[in-house]
Amino acid sequence: MTTAILSALSEEQSGLLVQLVQPQRVDHAGRTFWQGELHGKRVVLALSGIGKVAAATTAAALVERFGVARIVFTGVAGGVGEGVRVGDVVVAHDYVQHDMDVSPLFERWQVPGYAGVRLPCDTALSAHLSRAASDCLEGAGAGFYTNSDGVAPRLHQGLMASGDRFVTCAQVSRALREPLLAAGHDVLAVEMEGAAVAQVCLDYGVPFAAVRTISDRADDDAHVDFPAFIQTVASRYADHIVHHLLKTL
Repeated sequence: MTTAILSALSEEQSGLLVQLVQPQRVDHAGRTFWQGELHGKRVVLALSGIGKVAAATTAAALVERFGVARIVFTGVAGGVGEGVRVGDVVVAHDYVQHDMDVSPLFERWQVPGYAGVRLPCDTALSAHLSRAASDCLEGAGAGFYTNSDGVAPRLHQGLMASGDRFVTCAQVSRALREPLLAAGHDVLAVEMEGAAVAQVCLDYGVPFAAVRTISDRADDDAHVDFPAFIQTVASRYADHIVHHLLKTL
């Protein structure tokens, strides 16, 4: 069985690529895919590109061209939920597309043709991923990042939102989160790809799970924090979490 590891940016999985055993490059559908082994498990590493369409294209290619048994997304996100801080890690239980609105024909945020607003992740795979993230935060990853007040990073599990916008304004962040919260959808983090991959995986019946390291609070400082955080913190978390995950699969 082959596991696909997806990330949006090269920095988010560069460490995994270096450690890939018997790497084989395949160029397909405008993407570069790397096949090989990590911890004795067959994997395909790929960059989704940024945004929902790019991510959906890549996910479909992973299923159609490579026949992957599961897809795991690693990367960064902006924290919008209460108590979700920079350096924390969020494992998605489900996703919502925050920029989807076909109301009044359908409920706001619902993708037509799907059962509800939320697009679920695979329960079993997400549990494996949560354990891997917890092991990372309690082990070698514990020293990767500490908040200015000395608080160590925490693991959160719940709803994530995706949309084709990099949220860099506190006002936009509130406008995104508050209507969802009022409707009973307590979003922990926001990013740009996961909901599209979740939708594709539901279509194909392929298990999907996602983990995101919080790089910023999706506010006016997001553009300042983002590049440096990926280089120094998020990429190291991704390496350790994926290694922990593959050992348990």
